[in-house]
Amino acid sequence: MGDILAQLWTPEVQTAFTLAVVFLVILYVLSIVWVARDAYLRGGHWYIWAVVALVPLLGVIAYCLLRPPLLLIDRDEQELEVALKQRELMKYGECAHCGYPVEADYVLCPNCHTQLKNLCPTCHHALDPRWTVCPYCATPVVARAGQNRTTAPAGRKPAMPDEA
Repeated sequence: MGDILAQLWTPEVQTAFTLAVVFLVILYVLSIVWVARDAYLRGGHWYIWAVVALVPLLGVIAYCLLRPPLLLIDRDEQELEVALKQRELMKYGECAHCGYPVEADYVLCPNCHTQLKNLCPTCHHALDPRWTVCPYCATPVVARAGQNRTTAPAGRKPAMPDEA
């Protein structure tokens, strides 16, 4: 048996075996580094995952199954997109009379024709009814006596709220 083993264990086989072991050790170390780096980028406890990855093969498999789905930078980008969409939605409001969605600079509700804002007589910008001066041209705004906020402009009949 020893003679057969001595014949098979040639210097070429020894070199190939040594290279295979070195390759597996390098692969093992790189897998631990990859797990620690990936866990750090995903916002996890990278040092704990590095210790788990010390268990050959099973540690890397466990990390791949349990790791967070998104990188921190991707998660931050998604949160920014959500905040941007919320900010865009804030430009819109609802008519106080019928609840129809209106933009911030609408003067009349397109549905029920309720006057939402006043117009500046000089620059014709939409003004909040509570303002006493136009912030665009500094013209004093005089509240019209007997002004009805639910009246429609001349020649238009106000639509009923159920007529959308």
